[in-house]
Amino acid sequence: MPPAIPIATYRLQLTADFDFDAAAEVVPYLKALGITHLYASPFMKARKGSTHGYDIVDHTKFNPELGGEAGFERLNAALKQHDIGLILDFVPNHVGVHFDDNPWWLDVLEWGSTSPHAASFDIDWEQLPYRARGGVLLPILGSSYGQALERGEIELRYDAGEGSFSAWYFEHRLPIAPERYGEVLRTIVREADAAESDAGKGILALASRYTGLRHPNRKEAPGFKAELKAIADAAEIIARGLSAYRAGEGRPAQTLALHHLLERQHYKLGHWRLASSDINYRRFFDINNLAGIRVEDAATFEAIHLLVQRLIAEGKLQGLRLDHIDGLCDPAQYCQRLRRLIRHAQGGGRPFYLVIEKILGEHEKLPALAGVHGTTGYEWMNAIAQVLVDGKGLAPLDEIWRQISNRSPRLAPVLKEAKRRVLETLLTSEFTVLWRLLARIANGHYSTRDFSADSLRQALELYVLHFPVYRTYLTASGPTPHDRALIAHTIERARGDWFAADEGIFDFLQDALTMDLIEPGRATHSAPRVRRFAQKVQQFTGPMMAKSLEDTTFYRYHRLLALNEVGGDPAAKALSTDAFHQMMQRRANEGPHGITATATHDTKRGEDARARILALAEIPGEWTSAVSRWKVLNAPHLVVEGEFRAPSATSEYMLYQAMLGAWQPDDPDFLERMQAYALKASREGKQETSWLNPHEVYEAGVKTFLERILDRSRSADFLNALEALARRLSLLGALNSLSQLTLKATLPGVPDFYQGTEFWDFSLVDPDNRRPVDFAARASALAALGKPDWAQLVQQWPDGRLKLAWTRHLLRIRSEFPDVFTQGNYLPLETSGAHRDHIIAFARQWERDAVIVAVAKSFAPFTEVGRVWPKAEAFDGAVTIKGYVTDAGENELQLSTLFRHMPVAVLKAKVAAVLKPTRKRVRA
Repeated sequence: MPPAIPIATYRLQLTADFDFDAAAEVVPYLKALGITHLYASPFMKARKGSTHGYDIVDHTKFNPELGGEAGFERLNAALKQHDIGLILDFVPNHVGVHFDDNPWWLDVLEWGSTSPHAASFDIDWEQLPYRARGGVLLPILGSSYGQALERGEIELRYDAGEGSFSAWYFEHRLPIAPERYGEVLRTIVREADAAESDAGKGILALASRYTGLRHPNRKEAPGFKAELKAIADAAEIIARGLSAYRAGEGRPAQTLALHHLLERQHYKLGHWRLASSDINYRRFFDINNLAGIRVEDAATFEAIHLLVQRLIAEGKLQGLRLDHIDGLCDPAQYCQRLRRLIRHAQGGGRPFYLVIEKILGEHEKLPALAGVHGTTGYEWMNAIAQVLVDGKGLAPLDEIWRQISNRSPRLAPVLKEAKRRVLETLLTSEFTVLWRLLARIANGHYSTRDFSADSLRQALELYVLHFPVYRTYLTASGPTPHDRALIAHTIERARGDWFAADEGIFDFLQDALTMDLIEPGRATHSAPRVRRFAQKVQQFTGPMMAKSLEDTTFYRYHRLLALNEVGGDPAAKALSTDAFHQMMQRRANEGPHGITATATHDTKRGEDARARILALAEIPGEWTSAVSRWKVLNAPHLVVEGEFRAPSATSEYMLYQAMLGAWQPDDPDFLERMQAYALKASREGKQETSWLNPHEVYEAGVKTFLERILDRSRSADFLNALEALARRLSLLGALNSLSQLTLKATLPGVPDFYQGTEFWDFSLVDPDNRRPVDFAARASALAALGKPDWAQLVQQWPDGRLKLAWTRHLLRIRSEFPDVFTQGNYLPLETSGAHRDHIIAFARQWERDAVIVAVAKSFAPFTEVGRVWPKAEAFDGAVTIKGYVTDAGENELQLSTLFRHMPVAVLKAKVAAVLKPTRKRVRA
């Protein structure tokens, strides 16, 4: 059996083009590499053509595009054969909606709030304005509702196989409420002039038996539909009669008839742009076709975990990665329920590996959640980057960014502006739900009803703008002391930006957020509304921060792109070696089993591209000169019209960094990849253009600029300079990568390897980082390695085999000493000599077994600034290993010995035996 705590995980992105069978073929290679657990992207039934699997439409079924259950069983057999465990990326927060493939959503559209599945969705039924009945807004139209209707793009159809009616907008199915079937059928029979036919009489008789506003009801509807489809020739009459609802140009009566019918449904159709302001169901971030589900509802929880529970019970699933845990109403309750489910499925309390996707702010601790071993590792990825970056180069980079952006290098103002933009555009509808609920709470008691709705909206807006992390974790019993302090601190910061009369409005807001408002002895406010408000604010601040920081600020603030990473701080300072050691000692003591990642499907660039860009901090002066020259060389290639220029000055600076990170001289797709990256980055930044309001002229200008500067016939001088610097950064970056890889594999935590990254990975943001992986080439290279000739691999380092061989070497050591890495201490080791500040050294120890680790950083002085591979004798210093015995020596190891081939070293060691003094025998 695979170990309960993985030795190493390997992430695979499953798609229709890389299905269960393709994954099964890779399993022997993963085993040879040293992987103990396959970490799979979601494989429940997702929307047809999904490239990621997060748009699940049925949690109870395997995705047929991946091979269905039969394909999964073949993968399971391969995993069992090679003793590799399976970890599933599970999505408890949302499902794919719209289109015609989610049975729960279609049922809600058909039956509205009376649907048994309505409780599974977070819908504010009464929010739609100017409408007599409640409903859910469907922002699926590519034009205004009126235009779509008059063009005949919305069509009423009859399904003879079901006996049901639905409106269709291209691929979107919109079920008609059965209570409207009677009027529809009468209109159809009249239009078809079939009232005297046998079929027409049968249809009218059926319709006449179900009268009243709520008939046929849910119990009656199946019988009604069965009778309708059983009427001979009914389908032919209905097909003719549907012309009464066939809207289109020159058909005003039919258009109005269809409009009136649609207005009587449990939904309201609208232009997709309405989503940002009027949508009334909780989404995943701002994605309209991913609807949040209420997993706090016990029936919903049970339903979406049926397949997972079965797989655990059958021993086919050894771990879960929980996606977007911060989207849940009550993550603590969810984790408790999940732990009970797992124990029940297992029939006992055997270990089960569980990690959560959680982004922690600086100095933020992971809340205690039942059964959770840790996070998916973004915080450790950023810690590794911060300890490897050359801190002395960050201040000059601040100054470069100040000059290019013409603003302070402080991040806070940029983030605040981004939050305001997101609040005003992408998440306005969710925010509207919150402030209206807050106003309703205030209006519910005479002591607070004078707080106007607009004042409450402004106060809540300031709170959201100043909230510093992703969310709090209040439960029904109230806030923890930490969350109470966080809310109070944010309220004070918000109050500092308030220029109107306060009159207690922030005290009221704070009491609502902490739920103190419903404590015994307080003025009587609606307890359900207060709890709902406090919990919904928690679900809102996570998406708010993610869209503002990761998806906006990261594309506006470009001081050093290597630090613009998920869970990171783009304005971060370097992390000292001592601080890094303290952080890892805490991790070893408090949470040693979470994942350590250096690349994921969500990271902003490949791990080796990031390592390259980090090296810019080692050459800030040269970098400044290079950028200055490149701007002059490329000025003629800018697209300029008056004051308009494409790209903007800040985007141009971003593109130079991105190009250096991704540069590969033999890549035929480099221009296309850079253009796709530039388009996404520009739209995410929401300055010159955006996803909501694309500026086609600007976007075309950026595309043209890249086309010009990457054309050697036009930009030979620039490309020669770019290539020259890229070659040197490639070497510095490769050395950074080896240190990054070594730390990932030896620090407390479980190292995760994103697909394909055992070779050099210079990918950009998705979808670039989800391109197909050539596993055959990797398997062939691994098989040919045998006993690595490190000297030869170093000579040929650009081909990627060095990284592959070092990865296998590290995982073999982890496999040989599993207790050292899963349970062992983390002990910093002293370094000495002229280059001690360039070394990170520590020991991992469990009982008498130990592993000594040493990596170098800031390689410019040892490589002639990236021109030559560093020689061992270039490193002047030593690592003190007193108390340990290795094959390389005791007490002290010279760096020149450790770094014989590469400036990274991992040595097996033993704790030196403590010899007890022998007692002299005393003769009588």
